[in-house]
Amino acid sequence: MRETADPSWQINVDTSPAMLLALYLRDSAGLDGCGTPAISRAAPAVHRSDPRQLVHAAGGVTALRIEWETWWHQLVSNHSYGAASASPPDFPEFDSLPALQLLAHAHYGAAMTWSGERRAEYVQLRQERVTAGRQQLFGGLVEERVLELGRDARGFTLKVVELPLSENRAWYVEPNKLIMSQGLHDDEPAFRSYIQPVVELLV
Repeated sequence: MRETADPSWQINVDTSPAMLLALYLRDSAGLDGCGTPAISRAAPAVHRSDPRQLVHAAGGVTALRIEWETWWHQLVSNHSYGAASASPPDFPEFDSLPALQLLAHAHYGAAMTWSGERRAEYVQLRQERVTAGRQQLFGGLVEERVLELGRDARGFTLKVVELPLSENRAWYVEPNKLIMSQGLHDDEPAFRSYIQPVVELLV
């Protein structure tokens, strides 16, 4: 979904299949606080299982944590919503990340089912926002800031990745990415508290 009020700026809002998969694998292995930014747990919660025996021969949980963080950094740094994904069931993209590859291979069925369900829910959620006239909140904040400043907005592109998270908040990744709970969009006071400072910085 794109929100554009002027040729000089655009805000793109979507979910990321690759980040959904990463979120499932992180939570299923109990890798709390892992990655930068360290986003909150998934909602609905993912079933957890102890990965120690699974990844023992590949460096153990310490290696798994480092490898997941490496993948997460690639996902956060990438400009495409679908890039740096993974191909089940063998996950050749993880050939250099053996512990992560073992985890992904062991859980790919449940992970792909969970991720697919979350994507379907997100499509429905976006349609509900359109029906309720709530799909232009980002653009409204930009327009408010432009009026405050009395000038046009500086040129910028902001990529927003919405994920099903247990905590309604957002994480700004400089210079032009925002990861946020998809529930934040429907909590306008909280939405403003997280998004308005980012808009002020960019506009």
